Amino acid sequence: MKTPGSGQAVRETAERIAAAAGSGGGDFRTDSALGQRRWRAAVIGDYRRMRAAERTRRALLRGLDGGAG
Repeated sequence: MKTPGSGQAVRETAERIAAAAGSGGGDFRTDSALGQRRWRAAVIGDYRRMRAAERTRRALLRGLDGGAG
């Protein structure tokens, strides 16, 4: 879970999710890091505009299917 290959797989999955969510009109970025026990990654939406928050959440949830693969 801490190998470079695992980190690459985790990053690629997060990037696929962000790309799929972004195709719905959102602005997303990814972040990844090696923790104590394993790699972790996050897909982060742009919540600066309150009116866009619900749309951003919906796009991110739809994007989760884009991470499968």
